Amino acid sequence: MEVELRRNEKIEDLQCNGLKIIQNKSWFCFGMDAVLLTNYCDIKNNSKIVDLGTGTGIIPILLSGKRNYSKAYAVEIQEEVAEMARRSVELNNLKDKIEVLNIDLKNALDYMEPNSFDAVISNPPYKLGNSGIVNPSDKKAISRHEIMCSLEDVISTAAALLKQYGRFYMVHRPDRLTDIMCLLRKYRLEPKQIRFVHPRSAAKPNMMLVRASKNGNPELKFDPPLYIYDDGGNYTEDVYKIYGMEN
Repeated sequence: MEVELRRNEKIEDLQCNGLKIIQNKSWFCFGMDAVLLTNYCDIKNNSKIVDLGTGTGIIPILLSGKRNYSKAYAVEIQEEVAEMARRSVELNNLKDKIEVLNIDLKNALDYMEPNSFDAVISNPPYKLGNSGIVNPSDKKAISRHEIMCSLEDVISTAAALLKQYGRFYMVHRPDRLTDIMCLLRKYRLEPKQIRFVHPRSAAKPNMMLVRASKNGNPELKFDPPLYIYDDGGNYTEDVYKIYGMEN
């Protein structure tokens, strides 16, 4: 399907079952964290899911080529970004599968039924709202800083939407680990699985992937670390597999 492209927009091939996405080079474009999180989501067939802070819609769009979920709701507060995500959904003929909601995630329960979703996914802003000088109307700042929502907003909303034992998946920074674990427990999302992501084997982790279960039993497992580059500066075998590429 052909869609209208606007100023500074381009269509990017996602290299997954013919899927494509519209990107605006002046705004915040998706990165490796979204791809890694999508790969980490081991959701079951016919699941009903929500992506909180969907941005360009990359996670539900890419996930449609990897998992057989039944319906996804993609929540995005920025009107122009949500509208671009809708056009990407149309571009991939996924209107029956993905619904973009241009709403504040803190009001999600006004639009979606509580305790009814199998999985909630989020790639939220990593930085605290007061960490550095930011423009609260700048799209990149909104994507990176907790301006429109906090980590607690994301986790509490996820908990309210999930059904019993529903799964919450998130990518974040390791320096927020204590905050993440405390908030997950506070809202009855039991941490079940963590994988740290390192730029290379000798470097400290700069990302972490988390899975939690609503009202799950206490049992936290640590996956083997994921290294992005080998000693020669090339992608590791794990990364090639995640991207569906051959080394």
